[in-house]
Amino acid sequence: MMRIITGKAKGIRLATLAGEATRPTSERTKEAVFSMLQFDIEGRRVLDLFAGSGQMGLEALSRGAQSATFVDHAKAAISVIKQNIEKTRLEGANVVCADSLEYLRTEGRKRNESAKFDIVFLDPPYADKIIPHALELLLSGRLIKRTSLIVCESASSDDVFCGKSELEARFEVLRSMKHGIAYVNLITPKKGDGEENDG
Repeated sequence: MMRIITGKAKGIRLATLAGEATRPTSERTKEAVFSMLQFDIEGRRVLDLFAGSGQMGLEALSRGAQSATFVDHAKAAISVIKQNIEKTRLEGANVVCADSLEYLRTEGRKRNESAKFDIVFLDPPYADKIIPHALELLLSGRLIKRTSLIVCESASSDDVFCGKSELEARFEVLRSMKHGIAYVNLITPKKGDGEENDG
């Protein structure tokens, strides 16, 4: 069972995909993530990539985020996200049916400086090891700010940068923890590198 932990939609149970094809973030892991973010959510713009059921973005909206964009390529996931938005009655949700990396490429080409994200949830299929590609697109598309926070969930702490020294040089790891099979890393652009990101 998944539910909203706290905020405006506290306690509301969320629909999940049949067969749990999306491997949802565990309740314990979600609680740990939001304990790290609790003072950085109010009024923020959130991006929930590989969104699955949408529980991370919805939790952020429940806690006062200004908006949340949910991106997933699976039509079944999009249907569940829309169901959960209706159940929680939370405002500020934007649902996009698209490949997450292609979405970042498309948004990056728009160069919309006023539409940068403050918080990004990255929880792709573990085997794909595509977090580094997403980080590169967030940087090159100027989709994040110097103050943005990115939550990366993976099977190994090494899967965040996959040994790419140029990425390691551009991000600071604020927190790293392991919950069950999941490694969670909270990262932010390094301040010296962030001028480019704020355009």
